[in-house]
Amino acid sequence: MASITTHESETVDRLRPTWRPVASSTGAPSYSGALQRDDQAAEDARKIVDIVLAVWRLEHLADDVKLIASELVSNAARHARGTVVRMVVTRTARYRVRVAVTDKSRDLPQLQIADPLAEAGRGLCLVDALASNWGVIPLPWGKQVWAEVTAP
Repeated sequence: MASITTHESETVDRLRPTWRPVASSTGAPSYSGALQRDDQAAEDARKIVDIVLAVWRLEHLADDVKLIASELVSNAARHARGTVVRMVVTRTARYRVRVAVTDKSRDLPQLQIADPLAEAGRGLCLVDALASNWGVIPLPWGKQVWAEVTAP
């Protein structure tokens, strides 16, 4: 199992009041919590994913899952309302992990081809390329964007 660095430990301590293991509606193991909508949100999401995947011994999925979580949280932090976004990391099968990010914006993300010279706009393309499946669930007050990564 991967060891947790001091910096990651500090992140866990800071997020502990809002992050906890839960059972999903299907009974699958999950971790759910709130992330502040700030410049630190994507980094916090990556650290949480790292720790959760280490607990589940799925470190081989970490690079893809962390990038997906980072992109989904960054988009929510940039475009949504409210002070927090919620991220849930669920082990939906032995070698499959789902990251879901819920925010208070009803604007649905669109998969677009970014201008080659643009500095932004490639996040959902990366999610589409890395995820085995992804989608959006509209909610009355916002949306949930989710993506799954399955080990080959």
